[in-house]
Amino acid sequence: MVLVTKLTKLVGIRHPIIQGGMQHIGTAEMASAVSNAGALGILTALTQPTPEDLRKEIRRCRTMTNKPFGVNITLLPAINLPPYKEYAKVIIEEGIKVVETAGNNPGEFIKMFKQADIVTIHKCVAIRHAMSAQKMGVDCISMDGFECAGHPGEDDVGGLILLAKSARALGIPFVASGGIGDGRGLAAALALGAEGVNMGTRFMCTKEAPIHEDIKKRIVEADERSTTLVYRPFKNTARIFKNQVAVEVNEKEKNADIEFKDIAELVAGVRGKKVYTTGDPEYGVWAAGQVLGIIDDIPSCEELVHRMVNDAEHIITDRLMGMVSK
Repeated sequence: MVLVTKLTKLVGIRHPIIQGGMQHIGTAEMASAVSNAGALGILTALTQPTPEDLRKEIRRCRTMTNKPFGVNITLLPAINLPPYKEYAKVIIEEGIKVVETAGNNPGEFIKMFKQADIVTIHKCVAIRHAMSAQKMGVDCISMDGFECAGHPGEDDVGGLILLAKSARALGIPFVASGGIGDGRGLAAALALGAEGVNMGTRFMCTKEAPIHEDIKKRIVEADERSTTLVYRPFKNTARIFKNQVAVEVNEKEKNADIEFKDIAELVAGVRGKKVYTTGDPEYGVWAAGQVLGIIDDIPSCEELVHRMVNDAEHIITDRLMGMVSK
């Protein structure tokens, strides 16, 4: 038995699970392993230093899987903007069929992708944002609850409410993101109206994830209290792993007159990247969601995906159906 949803039909996958875009992690090794497991692997465009490097990574991924995979492109404000249009052009030229977009003002890029007949999944943290994306013509919403790693927005609304309201408000399919890491989460998301789930932190802790084994072990040792929120004074909230660097950032952010330059060295991206290569969880800041509380092993992507789907099917057919009185 398999779970057939609008998502599986839309992107041509066997299981309604997406591996979300993750900076420094969404490489060909990660995406191909997820896709080979029957879910949707995602390359992260900006993990590649240039658009041409992305082109090479797409082609490399195709040598590792013949299953569908997509590309994430995250549009964020910056002093020196990446060449977003050039990355988007490579995505189109290379015949990618699914794109995950995230960040600010995606309209121009959504239009580009739709003109190229690319299925576009846009990540949102609020219903109002999802409604706007729906008007822009996206095919699917990835609704991120407050539990998620990375940027959960400024409204602090959890997944239960966002998913239930998405089912009422949206006219297009949506998937659940944030706090999902097992079959219970998958079954719950489907019950709330989602067509599947999107996972980041859980896929970080798999055998194929291209990060140091010591970071995976630290994820297993952690619990749901092992994250913290930073950048709140700047209205750019991010959920990260609660290490000593994060604690120091939080202390500095208590200063009402704080400026970003006061924490810039602590949160530098190069330090976060080295966490994954050196295996030192204290070296810099790194994203992690509250799903840490239910991660207790390091399976292969295939083991994880199949276990999730089997557990969800058992919950739906045995537990839930058994509650229905005839």
